[in-house]
Amino acid sequence: MTGGALRARPATPIKPRRKSSLSNHVKIVAILTARPGKAAELRALLDSMMAPSRTEPGNLRYDLWQDQTDPARFVLDELYVDGDAVATHRTSAHFQNYLSVIADLAERTAVTLDPASVA
Repeated sequence: MTGGALRARPATPIKPRRKSSLSNHVKIVAILTARPGKAAELRALLDSMMAPSRTEPGNLRYDLWQDQTDPARFVLDELYVDGDAVATHRTSAHFQNYLSVIADLAERTAVTLDPASVA
Protein backbone atom coordinates (compact mmCIF):
# COMPACT_ATOMS: atom_id res chain seq x y z
CA MET A 1 0.00 0.00 0.00
CA THR A 2 1.20 3.48 -0.72
CA GLY A 3 0.04 5.02 2.50
CA GLY A 4 -3.17 6.67 1.36
CA ALA A 5 -5.22 4.60 3.70
CA LEU A 6 -2.59 4.76 6.40
CA ARG A 7 -2.11 8.51 6.56
CA ALA A 8 -2.59 9.90 10.00
CA ARG A 9 -5.84 11.75 10.51
CA PRO A 10 -6.12 14.70 12.82
CA ALA A 11 -6.99 13.52 16.30
CA THR A 12 -10.59 14.02 17.23
CA PRO A 13 -11.40 14.69 20.84
CA ILE A 14 -12.82 11.70 22.66
CA LYS A 15 -16.14 12.48 24.23
CA PRO A 16 -16.82 10.93 27.60
CA ARG A 17 -19.53 8.30 27.42
CA ARG A 18 -22.77 9.22 29.03
CA LYS A 19 -24.44 6.67 31.21
CA SER A 20 -26.71 4.69 28.95
CA SER A 21 -30.44 4.80 29.49
CA LEU A 22 -30.22 1.02 29.38
CA SER A 23 -29.57 1.19 33.12
CA ASN A 24 -33.32 1.69 33.68
CA HIS A 25 -34.50 -0.93 31.21
CA VAL A 26 -36.34 -4.03 32.34
CA LYS A 27 -36.21 -7.28 30.35
CA ILE A 28 -38.67 -10.10 30.78
CA VAL A 29 -38.10 -13.55 29.37
CA ALA A 30 -41.00 -15.98 29.66
CA ILE A 31 -40.78 -19.63 28.67
CA LEU A 32 -44.13 -21.24 27.99
CA THR A 33 -44.65 -24.93 27.28
CA ALA A 34 -48.10 -25.86 26.04
CA ARG A 35 -50.08 -28.41 27.94
CA PRO A 36 -50.91 -31.54 25.90
CA GLY A 37 -53.24 -30.67 23.03
CA LYS A 38 -53.05 -26.92 23.76
CA ALA A 39 -50.18 -25.79 21.49
CA ALA A 40 -52.45 -24.20 18.86
CA GLU A 41 -54.47 -22.32 21.49
CA LEU A 42 -51.28 -21.13 23.20
CA ARG A 43 -49.85 -19.93 19.90
CA ALA A 44 -53.06 -18.04 19.10
CA LEU A 45 -53.01 -16.37 22.51
CA LEU A 46 -49.36 -15.36 22.20
CA ASP A 47 -49.89 -14.08 18.66
CA SER A 48 -52.80 -11.95 19.90
CA MET A 49 -50.47 -10.28 22.42
CA MET A 50 -47.93 -9.08 19.87
CA ALA A 51 -49.51 -5.99 18.30
CA PRO A 52 -51.08 -4.45 21.42
CA SER A 53 -47.95 -5.07 23.51
CA ARG A 54 -45.65 -3.54 20.90
CA THR A 55 -47.72 -0.35 20.78
CA GLU A 56 -47.69 0.24 24.55
CA PRO A 57 -45.82 3.32 25.69
CA GLY A 58 -42.46 2.25 27.06
CA ASN A 59 -42.30 -1.06 25.19
CA LEU A 60 -39.05 -1.42 23.25
CA ARG A 61 -39.31 -5.07 22.22
CA TYR A 62 -41.92 -7.81 22.30
CA ASP A 63 -40.87 -10.87 20.32
CA LEU A 64 -42.17 -14.41 20.21
CA TRP A 65 -39.81 -17.33 19.56
CA GLN A 66 -40.60 -21.01 19.04
CA ASP A 67 -38.27 -23.79 20.14
CA GLN A 68 -36.63 -25.60 17.20
CA THR A 69 -36.76 -28.97 18.93
CA ASP A 70 -40.10 -28.66 20.74
CA PRO A 71 -42.79 -26.80 18.77
CA ALA A 72 -44.98 -26.67 21.88
CA ARG A 73 -42.42 -24.45 23.68
CA PHE A 74 -42.37 -20.68 23.15
CA VAL A 75 -40.24 -17.86 24.49
CA LEU A 76 -41.44 -14.29 24.92
CA ASP A 77 -38.62 -11.74 24.82
CA GLU A 78 -39.78 -8.38 26.19
CA LEU A 79 -37.91 -5.14 26.83
CA TYR A 80 -39.31 -2.04 28.52
CA VAL A 81 -37.87 1.40 29.20
CA ASP A 82 -38.44 1.03 32.94
CA GLY A 83 -40.50 -0.58 35.68
CA ASP A 84 -43.39 1.82 35.13
CA ALA A 85 -43.74 0.56 31.56
CA VAL A 86 -43.84 -3.02 32.87
CA ALA A 87 -46.55 -2.02 35.35
CA THR A 88 -48.55 -0.42 32.53
CA HIS A 89 -48.22 -3.61 30.48
CA ARG A 90 -49.41 -5.73 33.38
CA THR A 91 -52.55 -3.66 33.84
CA SER A 92 -53.50 -3.74 30.14
CA ALA A 93 -56.63 -5.56 28.99
CA HIS A 94 -54.67 -7.93 26.75
CA PHE A 95 -52.31 -8.92 29.57
CA GLN A 96 -55.19 -9.40 32.00
CA ASN A 97 -56.85 -11.68 29.43
CA TYR A 98 -53.56 -13.58 29.07
CA LEU A 99 -53.38 -14.06 32.85
CA SER A 100 -56.93 -15.36 32.98
CA VAL A 101 -56.23 -18.26 30.57
CA ILE A 102 -52.49 -19.00 30.60
CA ALA A 103 -52.57 -21.52 33.47
CA ASP A 104 -54.96 -23.71 31.47
CA LEU A 105 -52.81 -23.54 28.34
CA ALA A 106 -49.19 -23.78 29.49
CA GLU A 107 -46.54 -24.26 32.09
CA ARG A 108 -44.90 -20.86 32.46
CA THR A 109 -41.62 -19.59 33.83
CA ALA A 110 -40.95 -15.86 33.69
CA VAL A 111 -37.78 -14.04 34.68
CA THR A 112 -37.63 -10.27 35.16
CA LEU A 113 -34.14 -8.88 34.61
CA ASP A 114 -32.18 -5.67 35.18
CA PRO A 115 -29.03 -4.90 33.18
CA ALA A 116 -26.00 -6.49 34.86
CA SER A 117 -23.68 -3.95 33.26
CA VAL A 118 -24.05 -0.93 31.06
CA ALA A 119 -21.43 -0.12 28.45
